[in-house]
Amino acid sequence: MAGILNAIEISSRGLSIQRARMNVVAENIANAETTETVEGGPYRRKRIVVSEGKTEGTFDSMIKQATGRLTRTDSRHLSTQSRPSSRKVDLPSVDWAETVDPDSGFRIVHDPSHPEADADGYVKMPDVEIVNEMVDMIAASRAYEANTSAISAAKKMAQDALDI
Repeated sequence: MAGILNAIEISSRGLSIQRARMNVVAENIANAETTETVEGGPYRRKRIVVSEGKTEGTFDSMIKQATGRLTRTDSRHLSTQSRPSSRKVDLPSVDWAETVDPDSGFRIVHDPSHPEADADGYVKMPDVEIVNEMVDMIAASRAYEANTSAISAAKKMAQDALDI
């Protein structure tokens, strides 16, 4: 049952990341024409950066979680004398952060009637491409749906296991 719960936990992290991605895309679209922010200057495109985090666990505990069937079939398959149980292993997890896109620049638009226009009539506009943002939104939406399907499948497996 631990494997099913781990699958649900991993998918729930994926849901959180994809929700954050959709929120950032919505913010980018909403500020595509913002020429003055609180920080000063035009809005800068944001994005979500996903990175691998580390959690610690013992090698022995991970082997026991992953190979329950082998230990039941023959006790010699995983002899405890062959490996030290105190060895630490880094197990992957996922971290994410909202950051300003370092590649984000500004578009220079000639609009003398704009209140933020300089003496020559040029305005610095955010470099937010609506088409790119919509592609990112669709990708995040599909990934969200995939994680939802994975959670539903894990729940169904757990339910079927209880019905046995």
